[in-house]
Amino acid sequence: MTSVDLGIPSIRTKPIAERRVTRQIMVGSVPVGGDAPVSVQSMTTTVTADVNATLQQIAELTASGCQIVRVAVPSNDDAEALPIIARKSQIPVIADIHFQPRYVFQAIEAGCAAVRVNPGNIKRFDDKVAEIAREAGQAGVPIRIGVNAGSLDERLMAKYGKATPEALVESALWECSLFEEHGFTDLKISVKHHDPVVMVQAYRLLAARCDYPLHLGVTEAGPAFQGTVKSAVAFGALLAEGIGDTIRVSLSAPPVEEVKVGIAILESLNLRKRGLEIVSCPSCGRAQVDVYTLAQRVQAGLDGLPVPLRVAVMGCVVNGPGEAREADLGVASGNGKGQIFVKGKVVKTVPESQIVETLIEEAMRLADEMGTDLDTEDGPGPQVVVS
Repeated sequence: MTSVDLGIPSIRTKPIAERRVTRQIMVGSVPVGGDAPVSVQSMTTTVTADVNATLQQIAELTASGCQIVRVAVPSNDDAEALPIIARKSQIPVIADIHFQPRYVFQAIEAGCAAVRVNPGNIKRFDDKVAEIAREAGQAGVPIRIGVNAGSLDERLMAKYGKATPEALVESALWECSLFEEHGFTDLKISVKHHDPVVMVQAYRLLAARCDYPLHLGVTEAGPAFQGTVKSAVAFGALLAEGIGDTIRVSLSAPPVEEVKVGIAILESLNLRKRGLEIVSCPSCGRAQVDVYTLAQRVQAGLDGLPVPLRVAVMGCVVNGPGEAREADLGVASGNGKGQIFVKGKVVKTVPESQIVETLIEEAMRLADEMGTDLDTEDGPGPQVVVS
């Protein structure tokens, strides 16, 4: 019988939707909007005035794939620390300003890549717009108008009764109009809410009324599991419509976890090159091996693999052979052994006790063949997909 090479389909599928056309701004070296890829941001949890701790956390975020970092500036000590942090950070630094407009000017002077202002809680902010526009324009520093449901301007709360999508959008566009009056349009906007439904509605309204780049976020999203679900649902809905130019996942968890979730969301929508992807079955009564343990051990063994590789770890004969055949590398397990597939072909059969070791060996061999100098800038780190 003649063997037929079925081949394997490419995992490089098209993005889920065409991106909304926006203006482009530069946050330091990172373009946001226009035809730039959707970037991933996070925010430090350290006291900004503790320069060493803040720079250490920025280094950790950078290593995890974060492209832009925001630091809180609630005090003068924090503002005075900005020049060192902005100079030594490996990625662009955004100063997050609330309440005190004078810190905006200190952040610009410090060399921050951008400044986030919350017009809802800066006293007499509108009166400062002309001066901020002049200073930011001369320095080439973009401004993010960051509207939050929890700190909406009292005038709009009185008008709408609560932080509705319309109220959030009106706040953002009003502030943008004030900057526009002074010829400053180097802006990006966020209209965050803790409720994903309200947040999605607000960004849809905003996208229909302006062409500024948009920073997506579900604010106060919650602990890791809840916040991940909320963010994935909201970001997925908007990005599937082409809305969104940079994202920050807000979790009650270490900021590196925010970056991992953000990257995984973009990879799942083909808005970022994929790195390591592990396809594993959820297990069921058909499984004849411990799929949970197998998948976890394979993921741990291949963590940080610097090439885009799809690895299938399957536990039964129903979907196992097909999934393993369509991956770069896979195993279809059963009866205490596993068939190892490489590029769609069975290359060996090994005892269950040798499955993990064999998969790791084959993955390393494939990585060597593919070369470790691939451009993985858009897709560092592994992703686990449960199918």
